[in-house]
Amino acid sequence: MSPITPKNICRHELIGLEVKVVKSSCPFYVGIKGKVIDETKNMLMVHNGKKKKSLPKNTSEFLFKLPDGCLVMVDGKNLVGRPEDRIKKPLRRW
Repeated sequence: MSPITPKNICRHELIGLEVKVVKSSCPFYVGIKGKVIDETKNMLMVHNGKKKKSLPKNTSEFLFKLPDGCLVMVDGKNLVGRPEDRIKKPLRRW
């Protein structure tokens, strides 16, 4: 598998990456940060050290920290779908 970069993050494995919610239709989610521990079709499960939080993909914008330290903003609408099927979808620009 190729290394994760800002250009291929939407088609890559997200589990293990640090993430922060920077925008959401529900203000309760804004500011939640932690490590992605699981991913479903419509949700990201994040562990912040104390609790597990389920974050909706469709209504949020995320800031991911890549292993090389680079920060990437991703619209959650680009992440909706089963993780194993996301690599088959054409890449949408954001």
